[in-house]
Amino acid sequence: MNQVHDLSLCEVGQRIQSQETSSVEVTQQLLDRIERLDPTLNSYLHVMKESALQQAAQADEEIARGQFRGPLHGVPIALKDLIWTKDTPTTHGMTIHKDHYPPEDSTVVNRFREAGAVILGKLIQTESAFADHHPDVTHPTNPWGNSLWTGVSSSGSGVATAAGLCFGAIGTDTGGSIRFPSNANGLTGIKPTWGRVTRHGAFELAASLDHIGPIARSVADAAAMLQAIAGHDEKDPTSSTLPVPDYLALMTKGLKKCRIGLDSQWAFEGVDSETKQALKEAINTLTELGAEIVDISMPDTDEAARDWSGLCAVETAVAHEQTYPAQRDQYGPGLAGLLDLGHSLSAMEYQKLLLRRAALRGHINALFEQVDLIFAPANSFAGLTWETMERFGTDEELFRGVLRFTSAFDSSGHPTVTLPCGQTPNGAPIGFQLVAAHFDETRAIQGGWAYQQVTKWHKRHPEL
Repeated sequence: MNQVHDLSLCEVGQRIQSQETSSVEVTQQLLDRIERLDPTLNSYLHVMKESALQQAAQADEEIARGQFRGPLHGVPIALKDLIWTKDTPTTHGMTIHKDHYPPEDSTVVNRFREAGAVILGKLIQTESAFADHHPDVTHPTNPWGNSLWTGVSSSGSGVATAAGLCFGAIGTDTGGSIRFPSNANGLTGIKPTWGRVTRHGAFELAASLDHIGPIARSVADAAAMLQAIAGHDEKDPTSSTLPVPDYLALMTKGLKKCRIGLDSQWAFEGVDSETKQALKEAINTLTELGAEIVDISMPDTDEAARDWSGLCAVETAVAHEQTYPAQRDQYGPGLAGLLDLGHSLSAMEYQKLLLRRAALRGHINALFEQVDLIFAPANSFAGLTWETMERFGTDEELFRGVLRFTSAFDSSGHPTVTLPCGQTPNGAPIGFQLVAAHFDETRAIQGGWAYQQVTKWHKRHPEL
């Protein structure tokens, strides 16, 4: 059990539920690891040590009685800071909310508790889940390299999972914030269809763009987490009423006769050579697994990335109307700039954005009449550094290259699975996405699971 932190969520869950080890023992080992390593990695905002050990003891008692709650029973996970957790600091990465202790748990937290998961604590994120950490907040450190970007906004979620400080974490994705940390930290993330997971009890960045989903080591781990939190919630009228499939039971179908759409010009243009090589190898592997690669033509996602800024800005301005601009001095420059953009757009300009967004959704929907999945990079650039990302707001090529493969699928609401497929010579992870039709997370999970049966990128661990 000395290397328990290197196990996958499903592996450690099986050991706990078979009583080969105990949840208390596993939880204590992770708490000790957090205490030892996180002062350097800085992924946790708040560690819930006492309640985590109580939850672990309860899980052990239930398992001993034969009362099983599922694959997460007794497994330690962690939450992004914006997920409301009763009487626990939940700041949304903002100094304005530094003293916010929610009066109730979010529905996601309640569902994890029902699944028997052990909640280790709250993870650091960017300010209001936008692009930058607040100037007064120290950003997490990527365990693959101190200078490497962690991905945002779910930066703590990516770092804690990659470093073995939890077995999985919740992230949120408005422009790419499940996929960026998954890609940057060598992890697997699922951005579900918008509405598949309730947003009740989660601070907003932009309501119609926000997606809540898991970041974990493998597709199976992430699917187990999604299973626990997906489904309709009466407290969130925008949550889907569609039934939730049994992702783990359906996961192993494989890729034979699966049609995967590829727009080669779109997927490779402007992508650096290291990423391009890893992507081509991933496509070859998918083909060897029985998938049929089908030529498609993607809509203009560069335009979608530009439009995303305005769409996000207006919705963020609504989310912050009680405190901005009244308390502008407590906002960081990046978030303040987004809010100013939101306040500056006219109704005419915003309506044009909405019309183009509807057209984008329609174009992507139409592609799924030809294919089952779409292949996409997770980022144009491998091994991005914090220094490079300081230019994100002013460097048009960098902005477009980072957002062109992610933001469109937030605007359209389509589900994606992001998974690792390579690394740069200096060890920085590289990943790709499988995009599915609305509410067909199962197909993307099947594709990702098949890929991970014959590759080992998801089994790599940073040396700490």
